[in-house]
Amino acid sequence: MSVYGSTLTPSIQHVDTYYAATRREQADGLPFLGDTQTDVCVVGGGYAGLGTALHLARRGIDVTLLEQSRLGWGASGRNGGQVHVGMRRDQLWLEKTLGEAAGQRFWRLALAARGHLDELIETYGIDCSYRPGLMHVDHKPRYVDETRQHVEFMRSRYGYTDLSFLSGDALASLLSSPCYYGGSMDARGGHLQALDWALGMARAALSLGARLHEGVEVTGICRKDAGFVVTTPQGAVRARRVVLACNGYLRRLSTRVRGRVMPINNYVAVTAPLGEQARQLIRNGAAVSDSRFVVNYFRVTPDDRLLFGGGENYSYRFPRNISEFVRPHVESVFPQLRGVRFDYAWGGTLGITSTRMPYVRELEPGLLNLSGFSGLGVVLAPYVGKIVADALAGEAASFELLSSLSVPPFPGGPLLRWPTMVAAMLYYALRDRL
Repeated sequence: MSVYGSTLTPSIQHVDTYYAATRREQADGLPFLGDTQTDVCVVGGGYAGLGTALHLARRGIDVTLLEQSRLGWGASGRNGGQVHVGMRRDQLWLEKTLGEAAGQRFWRLALAARGHLDELIETYGIDCSYRPGLMHVDHKPRYVDETRQHVEFMRSRYGYTDLSFLSGDALASLLSSPCYYGGSMDARGGHLQALDWALGMARAALSLGARLHEGVEVTGICRKDAGFVVTTPQGAVRARRVVLACNGYLRRLSTRVRGRVMPINNYVAVTAPLGEQARQLIRNGAAVSDSRFVVNYFRVTPDDRLLFGGGENYSYRFPRNISEFVRPHVESVFPQLRGVRFDYAWGGTLGITSTRMPYVRELEPGLLNLSGFSGLGVVLAPYVGKIVADALAGEAASFELLSSLSVPPFPGGPLLRWPTMVAAMLYYALRDRL
């Protein structure tokens, strides 16, 4: 089935996805009874907002979270479920751009984020079907040497021996696709049930006393006295501090953030159960992402379906038939699945930045933003939520590191950033085919 409609229209129901149909975790927001006061108001109930609320509650800080739809309703409950280790930019780029010392600090942050995922799953018993292993595969022969060099760099400079090189023959023994020539395997990477991961964090936050509210759309934020007033149709929240964790769903709440974090739509389709054929597609059960600029990413689910993400667009509406939008990508990577039946297909809206690095800032005293994870939010967003909670409690070292990242606005401002971005994406999509 395909989901069609605006990317921004709030809903009191989860989108009809494979994740919603198979979820094991349950977390319902508390009733919102109107005007209230809190220490910290978090706007947005995805990974970043839930991570912030959970860790504030762990510290005993009074926190109220407002989500316009359901908890985990946006990209946090619809993404590919891939667990990546690192930032969206690799360590060599970070070292060249920021210096070796900063590169090392970001790597330590990335490892801490990965450990944080394990810690939350274990501490709160989050049932999100985590499975280890992530392969990054090269769709052009000339990329293979670059991958080999990257693996050697990470193993020698950073001691990251969980990353290994895959030759063409080694990859062919694991992946039944004619499209790829080599790659790498990250044993610390993996995949999980994306909505269960979000709802498990929500359940944990609720158990610690966080007030999480669904179906409450924030329409404005203004400073008043020593704090802020957050307005909604159901009443106002007075807060000492406010955290924006809206990512691609920010709308007009902050002009500054809107100029630097742009929403784009990505699409996922899930096949009917394939039985043994599914297990032969990816024989080690790992998740896979490829080297295209507009990435194809895919994995086999616990019930032997292929979950495949491919294709993007840059309007506020999804394609009318998402299954057929994704189908050419699936059949290109796996020709043996030509004509396969899709049982689920959906779109989601994520937030990207011009540098593909997260935009984490104190926009003004007491008003903080965390967004722009550019496709790597499964691991990074909840941990950056912890970093923000730590900063609000007076431990700001990691927050200051992230705030030091240069994240310039998209060229053209709010009116022209869309056509500029589309032109750039079309260029890179063409380059992928050459």
